[in-house]
Amino acid sequence: MVHALEEIHRVLTPSGALLDLRPLADCWPVEIVERDHIFETGRLTDLPLGLSDDQAANLSVETASRTGLYSREKEFIFSLNIYWDDPDEMIVYVSEKWADYLFMDDEIQKKTQDAWERSGIDRKVRIKLKMLLTRWNKQA
Repeated sequence: MVHALEEIHRVLTPSGALLDLRPLADCWPVEIVERDHIFETGRLTDLPLGLSDDQAANLSVETASRTGLYSREKEFIFSLNIYWDDPDEMIVYVSEKWADYLFMDDEIQKKTQDAWERSGIDRKVRIKLKMLLTRWNKQA
């Protein structure tokens, strides 16, 4: 990734900026959301690959900063909610798209499905991601 940051630095204009936007592993909560109520049914388990990807990305941008390629201007951490119409859709999505990075155990799946059955008609299931947004300014 350091090579990619060097190449980005090469093609950026002198006053250019790099935006680092990515999810951070943080045992994201699984929730049932109703009109006036949010019920957390559990948290996903971060797998080693996701954790090591976070560490590698952090190390790469810090290395690029230490070597004078970029300076950190601003950094924000915020939540990004991903919604599904029912728990089955969410479970399939997690198992197909995030299987290398996250794990949802059977207990959370059952607890989510049970809470879904007990909830009202205006409901969604969601996972609340932790996101990082950093603006890095190009240095000469």
